[in-house]
This record gives sequence, structure tokens and C-alpha cells, in this order.
Amino acid sequence: MNIVRFVTESGDVRFGTDYQDGSAELLKGDIPGGFDATGERTVVKRLLSPVSPVNIFCIGLNYREHARETGSELPEHPIIFMKPTTAVIGPGDPIPIPKCCTRGPEVDFEAELAVVIGDAARDVEESDALKYVFGYTAANDISARKWQRNAGGKQWIRGKGFDGFCPLGPVLVTADDLPDPQALAIRTRVDGEIMQESTTADMIFSVAQLISYLSEDTTLVPGTIILTGTPWGVGFVRKPPKYLVEGDEVTVEIDKIGKLTNPVQGT
Repeated sequence: MNIVRFVTESGDVRFGTDYQDGSAELLKGDIPGGFDATGERTVVKRLLSPVSPVNIFCIGLNYREHARETGSELPEHPIIFMKPTTAVIGPGDPIPIPKCCTRGPEVDFEAELAVVIGDAARDVEESDALKYVFGYTAANDISARKWQRNAGGKQWIRGKGFDGFCPLGPVLVTADDLPDPQALAIRTRVDGEIMQESTTADMIFSVAQLISYLSEDTTLVPGTIILTGTPWGVGFVRKPPKYLVEGDEVTVEIDKIGKLTNPVQGT
């Protein structure tokens, strides 16, 4: 099932499916318990992120070719950081350039597969890990490189945690419709030009390995999101570098999930 979360004409926030031509079939339920179709359609006034996460775990350097393009050794263990939930925006929402990022271009794009946890997971074996997945969506791990790398004291959570730095969407695809998360094409376009193009098969640590690792002595509650890393082609390693600026339109596309498009807005 493909699930959207949206605002109705009356201002209510609802979940739906079969989104097309500006309307969706209403669903009843929630992420831990699952959803049932109601047979009732309603107008979608505005799409939201398909999930409102309770925690956002992120993985750095999890694609082999991305590690190589940055001159980094392949990590022995997953590199973990987090984003605040205030970073989340939905399809079509503007990505703001923060005031503290106007000393020069530095805001970058990172296409990522996002995993949504459906059942509480703690000390999960890798062989069982995918049983705890509710579904998948697309994410853009927007990154302010100067804050992340040098001028900000190499603070990843600072450089990647500004408001609007975690677009999610457009849909949440349930795990039963996407049984193999390691066989998905993933790409980024900026103003129509392909910047990143790879496959989730290039991940160093698979989705199952990440869930098992993150759940060691730590409970991943329902609604937790895991951003699983980005492939090669990010802006800061290009020659010349390609950063996002006001007026750009950036699209993350993942097979079976669709296109997540956001405009870039200046301060």
C-alpha cells in the first residue's frame, strides 16, 4: 500500500491511499496498528511528510562509492547521528537557506532511503530485522557543509539539523509492497540535471544490519525513521562544487516510492 499524509480542505490531518488527481481514499488506523481503507475519498489540500517521526537516526558514509569519492575509508561500524524532528518537511515544501549559511554556498543535497519502524525493536537479530519495518519513503538529508565539516566544529547534528533540512515523501510504501530494500535505484536531480544515480545495493550496511545495530540495548519505537545514507554524486565533492541556492528545485527519486521534489528558498 502507498500511504500519504495530508491536510484536508477542513484543515484536518489524515492518512490516505490511492492519491491521484488531487484526492485520496481515506484510511483509518495508525503506524503501529496498520491501516484500513474506508472507501471514502476526499480532496487533498496539501501533502505532508508521510510520517511524523518520533526519532530520526541517520547513517553517514554508508555507500561504497560515496565513501570513495570523499576519500574516506569504508567504516567498520555504522556512523550514526541524528536530526531533530523540527527538520522534517513534506513534498513541495521549501527548503530554507538558514541565515547562518549565507557566508558562502554550502547547502548540499543527499538522496536517501528512509526506513519507518512499525513495531518496537530492541536487541533485534539481523535475520529478523525487516519484520520490524512498517515501510519506506524517500528522504533528502540536506547538509550545511561548513557547519558539518570545519567552521561549525565538525558538528554533524548542527550542519544537518536546521529547520527544513529533512524533506520526506511523497508516499510511505508498506514493507509488504517493497520486500527487498537493497534492490532500489536512487537518484537526485537539481533543476532536472542528474546529480546522484546509484542503487541501494551499494550500501555498506544493509537495512537489516542497521536495524540490528541501532537496536542494541536501544529501543526503536514505532514511528522511528532511519535515514540509510547517500550514494555518490553529492555537491561538495564535484568540480566545481554544486550547492543548492535560492530558486533551485531538487528532486529525490527512488524506485517504487516516487519523486520527492522541493524548491530552495533564500533567507
